[in-house]
Amino acid sequence: MSDQPRTRQELYDRIRQVGTEEFILEEMIRYGFWSAQGEMPQDPADEIRRAGEIRRELNELRQESRKLQDEKELRKRLLKQRLEESKRKRQETKERREQERRSRAEVWKQKQQQDIIYLGEDVSAGLNNTQGNEERLHSYNLPLCNNAEQIAAAMGITVGKLRFLAFDRKTSTVSHYIRFRMPKKTGGERIISAPMPNLKQAQHWILANILEKLELHDAAHGFRRDRSIVTNATPHVGADVIINFDLKDFFPSISYKRVKGLFHSFGYSEAAATIFGLVSTAAEVESLEIDGKTYYVAVDERHLPQGSPASPAITNLLCRRLDRRLTAMAEKLGFTYTRYADDLTFSASGDSLRHICNILKRTESIVTHEGFTINQEKTRILRKSRQQEVTGVVVNDKPNVDNKTLKRFRATLFQIEKDGLEGKHWGNANLIAAIAGFANFVAMVNPEKGAEFQQQVQRIKNKYVRNGRS
Repeated sequence: MSDQPRTRQELYDRIRQVGTEEFILEEMIRYGFWSAQGEMPQDPADEIRRAGEIRRELNELRQESRKLQDEKELRKRLLKQRLEESKRKRQETKERREQERRSRAEVWKQKQQQDIIYLGEDVSAGLNNTQGNEERLHSYNLPLCNNAEQIAAAMGITVGKLRFLAFDRKTSTVSHYIRFRMPKKTGGERIISAPMPNLKQAQHWILANILEKLELHDAAHGFRRDRSIVTNATPHVGADVIINFDLKDFFPSISYKRVKGLFHSFGYSEAAATIFGLVSTAAEVESLEIDGKTYYVAVDERHLPQGSPASPAITNLLCRRLDRRLTAMAEKLGFTYTRYADDLTFSASGDSLRHICNILKRTESIVTHEGFTINQEKTRILRKSRQQEVTGVVVNDKPNVDNKTLKRFRATLFQIEKDGLEGKHWGNANLIAAIAGFANFVAMVNPEKGAEFQQQVQRIKNKYVRNGRS
């Protein structure tokens, strides 16, 4: 028997614990109204006790059941919490990755605005190398442009436009050049690649700010200030023998790699040399039309285009060593050497003529070693007994123009002035432009004769052009 309840609350707790009937039984036994152990067959004490035990067992089972139910609920709540936590983490991960993607995209966008990391297959390997030789650049007084951002800023364009102009495309829907053919004086045709305005502007910048600041060999006369076909021909006036060589496919033979190497030799970083080399070169293309759209497909490797304002200056710089070697060889054998673009000229008199064979052999050897090829069909040896020409200028006694051509030109001007422009021809260009151009050419070679022709051309202009007659 447990301790008796001492307070009302303890009494209530005891009743709830054992049940009303068992509690009454306990009290009756405690007060002597009932025997502690039932002896009569019909004694209900055992039943009451048994019922109380059963109730207690039921209560314990109910409590256990509630605990089990509570545990299931707890597990459900925990599972729900875990699912919610997992969902929240997945969302956070998704948002973090999206933010990282946006950050990378922003970094990439900024990098594209400031740098160029790809310009096509086989030409992009050195674009991450922006370290140049600043001491050498300073010595040549060249602009310090060793990365894409600096080059674009110096040219006054965006990095995006610079990338567009320099990109090496094997197949493209865009062409930076207008290509056409022009007949050569000696026969055949010459492909002219005229750059579009944006590319031409970039090539002009390279010419003015880099190429024209570098010193050339004194033997070079083509495409230089204060030099001309006349200055090229004058050193050979009155020589006993003139030897003319022609370099075959001069511009196409100068590859992109050679041009890139040239800019690198000035002190520019590999990245800058790559960009300058790509802007200065181009591949020949064929146009194809597919589904109404025109595609330009490269058919050879990039090389110097004939028509770019930068190409002649690049050839002069690339030929500096060629000019040094040929000059040294010529002086050793008693010859004079000059070069106008792809025309090489040697001249000599007296005892030096015995070295003509040496000049022929050694020139071919040096030219081949420098990466060029002599056009054997155009090699000429001109003796004083016949008309000697150097780059179109007659040099037998003094710089002059071929007499037959002068007579023909004089006759043409006379006929035009007398009868008008109709039915008259000179050259392949517009008649007025053609006769004015040839008169200026004569004036450059022979100022006295040239002045006479210029005055006659002016009279023709006054008579037939200014009056609106053709």
